[in-house]
Amino acid sequence: MVKIIGIAIGVLIAAVLIYAAMQPDTFLIQRSASIQAPPEWIFAVLNDFQQSTSWSPYEKKDPAMKRAFSGAPVCKGSVYEFDGNKDVGAGRIEIIESLPPKKVTLQLDMVKPFKASNVVEYTLEPRGDATEVTWAMHGPAPFISKVMCLFVDMDKMVGTDFEVGLASLKAVTETQAAGPV
Repeated sequence: MVKIIGIAIGVLIAAVLIYAAMQPDTFLIQRSASIQAPPEWIFAVLNDFQQSTSWSPYEKKDPAMKRAFSGAPVCKGSVYEFDGNKDVGAGRIEIIESLPPKKVTLQLDMVKPFKASNVVEYTLEPRGDATEVTWAMHGPAPFISKVMCLFVDMDKMVGTDFEVGLASLKAVTETQAAGPV
């Protein structure tokens, strides 16, 4: 009986590992929101790491996070290093492309809770009086990540953060667009 249970467990583990190996080698997490503000205003917020505290969901998860800014003050070459709690981790973000007022592309290199290197993109598309803002992250999906994703819905987990961040970005930029009260 013990032998049969051992074989069954071995087959189950092998099936999980084979299934994980067959998953895509890359991932994409993406969310969008319509914001009633000109793309130039939204772009100015996204293109300046020092404005992150006003809208980023990660800033709110750890207000005591250590932050360091270097490189250009805004636009390509601007660098933001952070070291936060278990909800935020530690890493480095650099603006690698800045196309006013359409797109900001970041290189995100995480060191905690695990090493990862991904690309983050904010794209802005005018839609009448509004701007459609898309926040996307993509990168490689190593084997261990594929296994983890069988048990944890990363799209939902990270996507929820993106939704919260876009809602905050909307509040910040729409308030700016409305002018002083």
